[in-house]
Amino acid sequence: MWVLLRSGYPLRILLPLRGAWMGRRGLPRSLAPGPPRRRYRKEALPSLEAPVLPVTTTEIRQYLRARGIPFQDGHSCLRAPSPFVEASKLKDQTGAASSFSLFIDKTTGRFLCMTTLAEGSWEDFQASVEGQGDGAREGVLLSEAPEAEDSEEVRRIWDRAIPLWELPEPEEAQLARMMFGLTRVTDDTLKRFSVRYLRPVRKLVFPWFSPEGLGLRGLKLLGAETQGNGVQYVETTIPRPGAYHNLFGLPLISRRDVEVVLTSRELDSLALNQSTGLPTLALPRGTACLPPALLPYLEQFRRVVLWLGNDLRSWEAAKLFARKLNPKRCSLVRPGDQQPSPLEALNQGLNLSRILRTALPAWHKSIVSFRQLREEVLGELSNVEQAAGVRWSRFPDLNRLLKGHRKGELTVFTGPTGSGKTTFISEYALDLCTQGVNTLWGSFEISNVRLARVMLTQFAVGRLEEQLDKYDEWADRFEDLPLYFMTFHGQQSIRTVIDTMQHAVYVYDICHVVIDNLQFMMGHEQLSTDRIAAQDYIVGAFRKFATDSSCHVTLVIHPRKEDDDKELQTASIFGSAKASQEADNVLILQDRKLVTGPGKRYLQVSKNRFDGDVGVFPLEFNKSSLTFSIPPKSKARLKKIKDDNGLVAKKPSSGKKGAMPQISETCSNQARNPNQPDLSKPSR
Repeated sequence: MWVLLRSGYPLRILLPLRGAWMGRRGLPRSLAPGPPRRRYRKEALPSLEAPVLPVTTTEIRQYLRARGIPFQDGHSCLRAPSPFVEASKLKDQTGAASSFSLFIDKTTGRFLCMTTLAEGSWEDFQASVEGQGDGAREGVLLSEAPEAEDSEEVRRIWDRAIPLWELPEPEEAQLARMMFGLTRVTDDTLKRFSVRYLRPVRKLVFPWFSPEGLGLRGLKLLGAETQGNGVQYVETTIPRPGAYHNLFGLPLISRRDVEVVLTSRELDSLALNQSTGLPTLALPRGTACLPPALLPYLEQFRRVVLWLGNDLRSWEAAKLFARKLNPKRCSLVRPGDQQPSPLEALNQGLNLSRILRTALPAWHKSIVSFRQLREEVLGELSNVEQAAGVRWSRFPDLNRLLKGHRKGELTVFTGPTGSGKTTFISEYALDLCTQGVNTLWGSFEISNVRLARVMLTQFAVGRLEEQLDKYDEWADRFEDLPLYFMTFHGQQSIRTVIDTMQHAVYVYDICHVVIDNLQFMMGHEQLSTDRIAAQDYIVGAFRKFATDSSCHVTLVIHPRKEDDDKELQTASIFGSAKASQEADNVLILQDRKLVTGPGKRYLQVSKNRFDGDVGVFPLEFNKSSLTFSIPPKSKARLKKIKDDNGLVAKKPSSGKKGAMPQISETCSNQARNPNQPDLSKPSR
């Protein structure tokens, strides 16, 4: 039996459930030895106790000049001589000095030596230059080689896989080509890229070869499943996605190549290279992330064309990646009916070279005309659902009001003390994270261990302390999510938090930042003795970050003290003037205390800048799974807020003829302080 699990990567991972013949990663047990491993961990972001101060490009240049180290200015990196290579070995084929093999990232200061594959932080590089990093020469800083278990598994799978054209039965080869859309891709192309086919599980195998010819370092397996009228591709990587930093097609790149086309899928790279003859590379995690560790391999290209897909999300990812690669050298292929993905264009008989010539420059001046925005406006109009953002799978009523989760917005979330704000917002963010939204959590009120325990319980939809034998299974799945935590706790400076967020956006392509909560950052601000002024400054900083970084920020703010018998409103937010004005969305978790029964919780959307829809819907807390997403027993899911005339839509009685379940009702966004419907009566 198979179960599809949404992961934080462009495709979903197919995980096996129950069955003696199945092993981990969906491979036959003979190809997947040993128990599940838990050695791959996300990199922790800097903590306040041992802060990692950001380094600027100017500081890097000044240090290199002070040490007499020559360097060259690149697109996203600085090139300098490598201290890890002997001078006698720094000769190229022409005999000229070729010592500029070390790349230093302009944004983070991390370095990579292309000759020895040594890498480390800016502090590691300084220690090596100043004679304090002798361990680097002994291999301490060398890129970690694949673990022994991974190496054995990679080699075993690679040896079992065979080329498509060597399949004994032509019908099987033809079926495989049809499954993956390779009917027009030639055997020569597959041979050039060393693509193989694993017959036991019917998956394509794409190799990850070391750039220095040090052998096979990893694999990506791609399976195909029918889904309606289309095909759903399911990928698995060895090693696991967080450590899989392959640029598929890199061994075919020549030092003389000055132009490259980046794609989000290996299949698209095959089609592009065959049709145009241009160098093509496929990103390891598609549109989800462009790891900075790969930027040095792209420095040699004067022009980079990004052709990532045929939907709006691919277009947004292309613009985001162009920022890392230097927009002045990047061009983007805009999605459209006549400009689908490269593989689809090949199968439709379109001219891929002509499509590449229509690529638009990613960089433009600060002022643009409608002529430059015309196609983007058309793209949003023709892709309304995608323009609305990522939809929640656990909260369908939230989709009806907010329509989706969009980049570049600021959401303010509030609720009474003890109402479950942190528990709800953790499930709210986890829902998006399981759908590929790279998420950064800043929990200043509770520890990361406790927060991770809550989210893991919500992810497993049950208490794992009662079934510890399943902990490793759920922990492995949870670990593959694109989820990261700040290591801050207690009061923090807004400047330190913003620096950490900017670092996370650059390194991990974070799309959603959760800050819980704002009050823990106000103690460090000495701007004014007025707490309202300090809060306004912090809210403005988050607003600017969300806009400039194209990243959604969810900010938890405690409300002012209100009477228990009164419901919270937008004006109840502490310092609400600035917070409510800057926010694109305002969510309020209402916890109404009833006289004859327990408290009734419901979520109120009191501001929605996207399309103005506001409203409320009830929530029911499940203590065993710590979730709010289980629908209440009442059939009436949503209620309408009073409009400006004071009229309220009555809730239809359940079970009567002609009664229809209430769906997402809306009211004008002009109603700033709407009164809430009476929820004191229990549902029938």
